[in-house]
Amino acid sequence: MIKTFGAALSALSLALALPACAQTQPKPQPAAQDADPALWVVRDQDTTIYLFGTIHVLKPGMTWFDEAVKKAFDASSEVKLELVMPDQSEMQKLVMATGVAAPGTPPLTQRLPADKRAAYAKAVTDLGLPANALDIYKPWLAATQLSIAPLGKLGYDAENGPEQVITAAAKTAGKPVTGLETAAQQLGYFSGLSEPAQLQFLTSTVDELPTLAKTMSDMVDDWAEGKPDALAKEMNDSLKDSPEVAKTLLVDRNQRWATWIKARMAQPGTVFIAVGAGHLAGRDSVQAQLAKLGVKSARVIY
Repeated sequence: MIKTFGAALSALSLALALPACAQTQPKPQPAAQDADPALWVVRDQDTTIYLFGTIHVLKPGMTWFDEAVKKAFDASSEVKLELVMPDQSEMQKLVMATGVAAPGTPPLTQRLPADKRAAYAKAVTDLGLPANALDIYKPWLAATQLSIAPLGKLGYDAENGPEQVITAAAKTAGKPVTGLETAAQQLGYFSGLSEPAQLQFLTSTVDELPTLAKTMSDMVDDWAEGKPDALAKEMNDSLKDSPEVAKTLLVDRNQRWATWIKARMAQPGTVFIAVGAGHLAGRDSVQAQLAKLGVKSARVIY
């Protein structure tokens, strides 16, 4: 089984702008929780690049933008995210252009294995939608909808996510914020998956929904406690069951980002990079790809 929820959350920050699914506003969480997520650094004589792994949605009250993370951010003159989100209307157009099935394609429900259709229909109606509401979508988009949409009911919100916090802080400090990828590129990675891979993505998502709350809680706990290996196991290990998805969503992207970092090391300055935490852990991590390019990274201990 693919851990599609972990993969989607790790890889698809743009999923926060997906259309159609009604979102339940999270309730404020009164108790604060200190978090010390993992941070790495790549450094030479005149260049420093920090690598910070994020969870794209969090509950209110978690304090992580302090200590070493804030110090690294403050020392940086520029910020790199996975992508800088376009405005909502443009994002909606991009999603619909890449996520809607071609005319004449059988409804999504009919393309699912017969033994998965009832569970799929329940997953959709649990969002407050008609059972056929996602039938015009490609499987990857339906899978991402089903993974992300329930998070609001569990109290998670993009407004509390590191990307939003970092972007706001950068704006206040006058730091430029740019993306390693564009929204069109990220959407293209998913849309470019083969039909069998997309359907596996969707059916695995349906299988995982009953344990969504625990999966998310475990991932956030591992992130907050600075346990990247445990987080990688939850997010990435089962991707080995789908080599196409793993290559497209994880390995190839990590390789491209590592290549960018190596090239950036030729220029002096300090950069703060924040990407999904699943990209900074495991055997195919950005750091592992950097090592293959002869670039050393080190965990910042704090």
